[in-house]
Amino acid sequence: MSVTAASGFRAAGVAAGVKASGGLDVALVVNDGPLDAAAAVFTSNRAKANPVLWSQQAIAGGTARAVILNAGGANCFTGAFGFQTTHQTAERVAERLGTATQPIGAIDVQVCSTGLIGVGDEAFRAAVLRGVDLTADALAADDAAGLAAAQAIMTTDSKPKQAVVTTDGFTVGGMAKGAGMLAPGLATMLVVLTTDAQADADVLDRALRAATSTTFDRLDSDGCMSTNDTVLLLASGASGSRPDEAALTAAVTAVCDDLAAQLHGDAEGATHDIAIEVRSAASEEEAVVVARSVARSNLFKAAIFGNDPNWGRVLAAIGTTDASFDPYAVDVHFNGVRVCHAGEPDRPREEVDLSPRATHILIELFAGDATATVRTNDLTHDYVHENSAYAS
Repeated sequence: MSVTAASGFRAAGVAAGVKASGGLDVALVVNDGPLDAAAAVFTSNRAKANPVLWSQQAIAGGTARAVILNAGGANCFTGAFGFQTTHQTAERVAERLGTATQPIGAIDVQVCSTGLIGVGDEAFRAAVLRGVDLTADALAADDAAGLAAAQAIMTTDSKPKQAVVTTDGFTVGGMAKGAGMLAPGLATMLVVLTTDAQADADVLDRALRAATSTTFDRLDSDGCMSTNDTVLLLASGASGSRPDEAALTAAVTAVCDDLAAQLHGDAEGATHDIAIEVRSAASEEEAVVVARSVARSNLFKAAIFGNDPNWGRVLAAIGTTDASFDPYAVDVHFNGVRVCHAGEPDRPREEVDLSPRATHILIELFAGDATATVRTNDLTHDYVHENSAYAS
């Protein structure tokens, strides 16, 4: 069901003492091959955590044998000590997994962390290294191991997130964590995708970037960008199937879309899962810009929380963009009811039912043929509380 669904992969999730709660907090995913091709997309935030700085360098050659992940501390802005912790973590994984016939170096290990910024002291290092040893001993290729790994990377998540697609003789599986700071730049998310397809690193890279551009990058919960975001794609080649690039991209995209929808549905404190669809834009890029302007409007998000189909806040938001359209020709629909036509009131607001969690906003620009959808959620009291009280 998760990262162990594709053949050639083992995983584990353990409680190593990183989280004060004592819950599962360190996960390990291992690619047993025969291939070790890999690709990754990282946060575009200039403020990057130590694991991101390490992993960007480590994956430059397009290979990876393992990824070690922890929840409970971001190891970000922890200075040289924190980077040394990341290096030591990779070295410990390599020591535990390598054999005389198949040695593994620290450079073959991706490292991911999630949690509070500034956490990464001696106790954190000791717990993560303990987690390496515990996960190395617990590795397995079954669904239970994959589930434990998915649970171990959770922070404010209410449930683990897993997805699998099997098609044309190969499988793509994945796990993700994330429940807040969901914004382009990959949200505050950690995602590990695995496939037993045979593929080169450059093919994996193109497939992954195509997939994330229309899934994770269009998930915009609160407009905040994390320092630790990482999406990894590992290929074992164990199926013996070498799909064409289009087929591989489609499968990776399907798994990413499933995981993005799960992240969307678990956004912190949300009571509405909002899909903002923009049609008839001059370009796909402009459709995304327009949809994102609404997704980032706190006024709009607060109105949805109050079950108020306030289309004026939609027009006010899209009017701040440079996209090509006439604001006095725009139509806006809330859950299938056109409340604004050509920039004027249309159907009565009372006809709109915003009580369901699923909320669809359709904006028609009448400026071209392009379309795009951005996912967001409402702004609630619980979101404010959770982000004022949160500590992992």
